[in-house]
Amino acid sequence: MQPAPSCTLPIKAIPNAPRSAVVGWLGDALKIKVHAPALEGRANDALCEFIAATLGLPRRAVTVAHGDKSRQKLLRIAGLTLAEVEAKLGV
Repeated sequence: MQPAPSCTLPIKAIPNAPRSAVVGWLGDALKIKVHAPALEGRANDALCEFIAATLGLPRRAVTVAHGDKSRQKLLRIAGLTLAEVEAKLGV
């Protein structure tokens, strides 16, 4: 039995945006605007929720692996390969 696919995705998060949206690649990181403010982890929660909904995954499948307090983050995405994530995000 093979393990479930998973991948990591480098993110440049922009909190306090008018709406959450995938902007595009900025170097090797995917730039994503998040509607929530960067207070008490709300932007991280909103980012994970937005990515999970966009990819059609349950919320628990997307977690912040690195960069809790930084705009540069590394998301761990369970259930999809990096190629599948890029295809579903349209980037």
